Amino acid sequence: MTANQFRKIALGMDGAIEGAHMGHPDFRAFGRIFATLHQGNKTGMVQLTPEQQAVFVRDHPDAFLPESGAWGRSGSTRVVLASIDEDTLGEAMTLAWKNAGEKQKRREPKKSSKSKRR
Repeated sequence: MTANQFRKIALGMDGAIEGAHMGHPDFRAFGRIFATLHQGNKTGMVQLTPEQQAVFVRDHPDAFLPESGAWGRSGSTRVVLASIDEDTLGEAMTLAWKNAGEKQKRREPKKSSKSKRR
């Protein structure tokens, strides 16, 4: 997998845009980062839940590992581009994209279901 292939998969997600964060490309949807490419283009990151991360790390230990520190414990998952195939990355990227949408939904103010009567 190349950095350009990673980029193509990320930008294939509905509403995804490319930006930059701390000197490297990031991919956002729903106003949130769901994936990044690290400097050097050898690795990337997908934002999974800790539970999703555990499954990918267990099933594909050469391709996925938690990022360092608190980021990794919260689900930030490093992707080794040389060790990942398109289908597996597509699955992880789709989950990361969906997670971004779910986080955005939780942040939106709830509309009152009560109607005012006069």
